[in-house]
This record gives sequence, structure tokens and C-alpha cells, in this order.
Amino acid sequence: MTSLTDSIDLREVVDVVIGVDTHVHTHSAAVVDARTGGVLGEITVEATCEGYAELIEFTERHAALRAWAIEGTGSHGAGLTRTLSERSEVVIELDRPVRAKRRNGAKSDPLDAIRAAREALARPRLGTPRTGGDRQALAVLVTARRSAIQAAGDAQRQLFALIIAAPEQIRSRFRGQQLKTMIRTAAAMRTHTTWDLETTTTVTTLRTLARRSQHLQAEADDYEKTITAIVKSWRPDLLDQPGIGPITAAIVLCAWSHPGRIHSEAAFAMLAGAAPIPANSGQTTNRYRLNRYGDRQLNRALHTIAITRQRCHQPTRDYTARRTTEGKNPREIRRCLKRYIARDLYRRLENPPSPLDAT
Repeated sequence: MTSLTDSIDLREVVDVVIGVDTHVHTHSAAVVDARTGGVLGEITVEATCEGYAELIEFTERHAALRAWAIEGTGSHGAGLTRTLSERSEVVIELDRPVRAKRRNGAKSDPLDAIRAAREALARPRLGTPRTGGDRQALAVLVTARRSAIQAAGDAQRQLFALIIAAPEQIRSRFRGQQLKTMIRTAAAMRTHTTWDLETTTTVTTLRTLARRSQHLQAEADDYEKTITAIVKSWRPDLLDQPGIGPITAAIVLCAWSHPGRIHSEAAFAMLAGAAPIPANSGQTTNRYRLNRYGDRQLNRALHTIAITRQRCHQPTRDYTARRTTEGKNPREIRRCLKRYIARDLYRRLENPPSPLDAT
């Protein structure tokens, strides 16, 4: 069958499309005729292996040539998507519906399932779900590391605030220290029986927060080591590019997933929120809006790469200087850089170097 990312008409390749509205405990599905758009059947099943088997058995009564349009293939629908992929079923990835697009504000699980099937029939280009394996492992590790970093930062900010308001005999121990030294000092503090309740409680809390921060930072470091190992075994060529470290490479790989999933470099830039949005009207024909949509983590990764290259990469520094003389401000220059970086990354991802190139 033609790749789902190509421009195809589903009505020409399948008899029915099964739209699935996924939730934590149940999935609602609707079988829609690919040629007429009519609803041939509806069912709601449990989000379990038994429920998936019941759903597949239900759809087999209608047609053998079928495609599945599933919302939330990477979250609530991950189990069903994995089961269907193992059976070599055709699966189309759909986003959750924008509430304003629902006709007359109507909302129910069966209606959303029907809408998913009909939306897949109307789309000129169809997206495939992200893969599992290395990509899913990276996604799990990146999420866990981000959570650990955020929690460690919260503990550090709380510790600093408590030191500012601590009694003088405690505060004097930290005077002139940087934050990392403060954490080490607080983690090693001991209480004394002669102290009052306020001082004892403050020292105990500071020690707890410091050790929590150290533990979370060590956890984040372990995640980063594992992420680095996976990136090096999967796409080590990304790490050779200026400004790209293991974390930014992992975020890019998680968003991209596999060759052919994103049909063009313009689509990749749109996914990253790095494609300018036209805002023309009347005689105004050269105005653009900032794109605040797309994968914001991928957008942040492009921003990190752009900032790093502006500091350390001479061709990027030369480009920045040239655009500055043309009247561009720093924000506009970074937006241009992010668009160029998105284009370069997409081409590299879709055309990985061969083993012969590495030698």
C-alpha cells in the first residue's frame, strides 16, 4: 500500500475506516463506510487485551480492507495501537479534536469516534503513529529526566528561600556561598540539643531539601547517561552537529520518530513551531505571526541549538552579524535560525549517513 504520508484517497484503498475515541478505561469505535461516510456500526470496549480482541472481531464482520483512525496513539490509545501494529493493520494518527470544531458543540464518545473516521477520510495526507523501541525508550527517559530536573529545581529554590529567612547563626554559615556549595553545606548540617525549636526545625528541613536535591540530580544524571547511550547507538551523527547534545538529540528523535512519518521539511518546521504563519490581509502581503503551535519541547530544542551556535559556531555568528546589519533584531534572527536548523535536521534525519560514510 502507498505510504500513509503520501497524498492518497483512503476511499480508493480501503472499504471502511474505524474511528476510535480513546480513554483510560474504555475505547469507543465507529465503523464508517469509506465511500459514503455512513456509519455501519458502533461499539465501546474495555481498554484491555480482551477489549482489543473484541473490537477487532467486531470490525472483521464488516470488511477486510480497513484502516484505523485513532486519537491519542501515544497515550490512551497506545495499547490498541501496539496491538494493531503487531497485526500489520493500517493505523492513522489523529490529534484530539479542538472543541470549537465540533459541530454545534456536540460531544460524546461515539460522535468523536465517527468524527475521527470522517476526518481521516477528508485528509489529503495521513500521519502514522510514532514507533516504539528506541524512540519510546527515549521518550520515557526524557520525560522522567525532565520531572527530576524540575523537582530538584523546586527543592533548591525552597532551600535558598529558607536560608534567607533563617536565624542568623544558621544564615551566617551560608554567607558568600554559591548555590551548589549551599546544598553541600546544608546536606551535612547537624542539629544540637541546645537549639530552640525554630532553629532545629529549620536545619532539619534544610538538610532534607538539600539531600532531596542531590538525590534528584543524581537520578537525572543517570537518565542522561542512558539517553546518551541510546542516541549514540541509534543516530550518533546528530551528536557531531554543532550545538546538539544528547538531550536535544533525544527530543528531536522523539518528535521525528522514523523516516517517512513527516512528509516534508516544511511539515517538520510546522511541527516544531518554527514555521512563520502568514498574517496577510488586503494590501498587507508580507506580514507573519509567531507560530506558537506544534511540539513545544521540539521548539525549545531548536532554540537551544540556535543559542549555542550563536555563541560557539563561527558560521552562525557571521550570519547573525550580517542579519543584524540588515536591521533584524535578535528575536527575528533566532526565528530565522530555528527555521534553517529545522530544515537541516529534517534532511539529516531522513537521509542518515551510510556505514561507508562513517569510515
